This record gives sequence, structure tokens and C-alpha cells, in this order.
Amino acid sequence: MLFNTIFSWYIGKRVSRIELYRQQAILSQHKVLKHLLDKATKTFYIKQFSSHLLHYNSFVETIPLSDYGTLKSYIDRAINGEENVLWPGKTYWFAKSSGTTADRIKLLPITQDLLLNNHYAGGKDLLSQYYANFPNRKLYNAKHLIIGGSGEPIENDNGAFIGDLSAIIIEHLPFWTEARRTPKKEIALMGNWEEKLEKMAHSVLHENICIIAGVPSWTSLLLKKVLFLSGKKSIAEIWPNLELYIHGGVNFAPYTTTFQQLIGKEINYVESYNASEGYFGFQDQVDSKELLLMTNSDVFFEFIPMNNYEGVHSTVVLPLEKIEQNVDYAVVISTSAGLWRYLIGDTIRFSSKKPFRFHVTGRTSHFINAFGEKMIVEHVEKAIAKINSEFQCTITDFTVAPYFLIDFQTGGHEWVIEFDKAPSDIKAFEERLDFLLKEENADYEAKRFKDLNISFPRFHYVAKGCFQEWLKAKGKLGGQHKVPRLCNERKIIDEILHTNAYI
Repeated sequence: MLFNTIFSWYIGKRVSRIELYRQQAILSQHKVLKHLLDKATKTFYIKQFSSHLLHYNSFVETIPLSDYGTLKSYIDRAINGEENVLWPGKTYWFAKSSGTTADRIKLLPITQDLLLNNHYAGGKDLLSQYYANFPNRKLYNAKHLIIGGSGEPIENDNGAFIGDLSAIIIEHLPFWTEARRTPKKEIALMGNWEEKLEKMAHSVLHENICIIAGVPSWTSLLLKKVLFLSGKKSIAEIWPNLELYIHGGVNFAPYTTTFQQLIGKEINYVESYNASEGYFGFQDQVDSKELLLMTNSDVFFEFIPMNNYEGVHSTVVLPLEKIEQNVDYAVVISTSAGLWRYLIGDTIRFSSKKPFRFHVTGRTSHFINAFGEKMIVEHVEKAIAKINSEFQCTITDFTVAPYFLIDFQTGGHEWVIEFDKAPSDIKAFEERLDFLLKEENADYEAKRFKDLNISFPRFHYVAKGCFQEWLKAKGKLGGQHKVPRLCNERKIIDEILHTNAYI
């Protein structure tokens, strides 16, 4: 097909750009910072601190670390139509935060510069690398199933559009991408996720799908709905040309078994690191799950070692050239949307410096350290992946928080788990999960010794769909929204335990 030939040629031209990430990462980062500062010199935010920021040292000495709380008043001004606040000109689009569920909704600026030079660029880079890894692909001959957020962007009185990032992206896709995307825009942008899921399944049932992209939890729901409607045993029977699943947002390991069973054949899985704040990395190797840092895409990166992390008051902040391998860092970004030295709340760990490759390890706010155990999301998700395989079970969703025994000055971890397929021996499952957590976390193992500091975990098992119902009650159903895996306090777990039914 002519279109596929043209697409293959076009996407292949980006390989040289990707090589810059690998070979000239530091130089690229310095160029990105200079580009950002040159464009932003006349914005209100930068001018209030300095009109002359010439290099990295003056940048970090002058511009403070920020988070959503410190930037909110500036973002509000931009939403209300004021120009040149955080980025030159008027910002027309604002993405609702699609990170882990929280009561407060964040509205993050999305500029045309960021869309073109970062979000769209990242997607094209990923496909370019895929074509390089798997030559003679014909992805443009079939449809690309994109499972995005819910709701069409809503325009306010000042001409600003507010919606999920995926909805903003879909609204502005180039024609050559839109021609292959499915489902139709009127379905993709539906606000009611339950109705949308039904319509999506009917819409794509008879399409020729070769690529699926979406968050694993919601994608698996759609695939199950498609299987139910078709009466088939596997997705491979429905979409024989399916060859690629692009995923991100959560660790895929706990979902591996589910997808293998649903799809019913070997396909390629590629991870991307794409948040509302920006597109930061993608998996560039066939035989490794490491992510390549995108160092030339309108994002300047800094990193705070988690041992020195104090939020916006952190004093140890490192540029890319000073990072070390196997250290957990909080990610700080400056972007062409005007997020300046912004803490995005994610933590990563570099596995390589030549080139800069990394793993996402969790969130700065999602951990449990109630008893000095320093449990992070990575520990728990590795244990979940192992136990799913060992017990041939499937955990659909879970959350963990501490419980406290005041009389004995101790406590432990409390789990709420939803199974798609439960283990046959639940007691053995619980004991094994506790053991696997000890393997992953030496501090947890030490404090679990003879129950002296941390007691055996408590477990609750909820009926299928309970986590969806909780998300729905929070107004977070569908799209990129996720259940928090770990919390150091009990607010979320108490809400779930109070509202959900048990099996």
C-alpha cells in the first residue's frame, strides 16, 4: 500500500533524532535549556526573578523549585486568558491531571510548542524506533486503537479549553494519524466511560487492528468486552494482525499474564513514559524494558536524590550529567508549557548512563514508611508479578496502607485486593506474598522478624468492579486514572473498605 510505504519512509527519518538521545544527551539538554530560556525571557514568571539567565548555574540560583501549589496562581491567570504568564503568548489548552487519583484536580498548561515538539514527537519517535527494531512493518495498513481519556475539552469564557490530555491530543492529531485511529472521535471523546466502553467495543469489533495503546487496566476491560461480544476465545481470533501494544502509566508486570491470556498469541509490548506534563521516555530496545530518556524534546530535566528529598525545599538538585546509576531520584522538569523546575511527583532510577536509560520506580507521595520499612511501589509490583505467576492468579487492582495497633505500639500493612482470577489457596497466597515482599525489601524483612515491629499483613478481598465503583464515585472513571497502590495514611483505604462489597 502506497500510504504504508510513505509512512515507513517518513517515520524512519527520525532515527537520527533518536541517536541524539543516545549519543549527545548532555549537549542536547544544555541546548534545550537555552532554547526554553531564550523564548521565555519576557514572560511574567521569568521576569519576576531575572531578565538574564544565561546558563544552568544562574538558572538554578534564580528560579525556585515548584509544584502545582506554587504555580497554581500563575496557571489560573493563564486559564483566565492572560498572555505571557508562564510561556510566551496565550495558552489555549489545559490538561486535567491524569495521574494517580487525588481529591484535587490539577489543570496543567499545554502549549502548541509542547504538543508538537514533545507529545507528538515522542509518539513518532517510539514508532520510528519500533520500525528500526522490527523492519518491514506495515502498521499503516491497519487501524490503531487508542484508548484515551473521557470527555471532549470544554471551552471556558476566556477561550481556554480544559480536558484530559488524551482528548486534547486527539482533537489536534495530524490528518495522517487521524486517518488510521479508531474509534471515531465522537466515541473516543465521550464523557461517560461506561457508555463509552460499550460503544468502543461495538465500534472496533470488526476493525483490522494492528496497534493498541492505552493504560493496562482500562485496556484489559475493553478487550474483555470485545471478547464477550464476539464469542471468540482470544483477541488474536478477532484481530489476527495485532502486533503491538503500547502501554504506560503503571507498571505492566502485574498485567502480563492477563494480556497474554486475553490476546492469545505473542505480540510486541512497548512501554512509553507519557504524562500530562510531558513525554519523557520510551522503550527503545527489544530485549530490555529500560526507557530511553528523551533529552531533545522541549523538556529540561533535573533530579533530586530521594535521600535528600524535601519537596520544593530540597537543596540537592542535580542536572543529568551528575546523576548516578541505581539511585532513586525525584524528577524535576522545565518545559515549553511553562512548568519551571516543576516536581512531577514521579521517581526514577537510572540503569545506564551511556545512553541514559531508566525505570520508573514510583511516586514521591506513594510509599509506606509507617514503621521505617521504606516500601515503594516497585517492591510491591515486583512481588505481585511473581505471585500472579506462581499461583496462576490475576490481581486486577489493589491498594495498601498501614494499620496500627495502639495497645502494642505496632501494626502492619493492610491490603485490599480485587481478583480477576483468585488463587485456590488463599492462606498460602497471603503467606507467600508476605515472603516475596521480604525478598524485595530488606527493611521490611528486618522489621517483620518475629513480628517485633511489623505484624503479618491484613487482607481484604473485594468483588469485581469495586475499584471501578470507587473511581466512579471520585469522578475518576476511565482514561488515564489509576488507583493509588501505596499510601502512607489511611484515607483512601478507609473509603474503599467503607463503600465496597467483599467476596
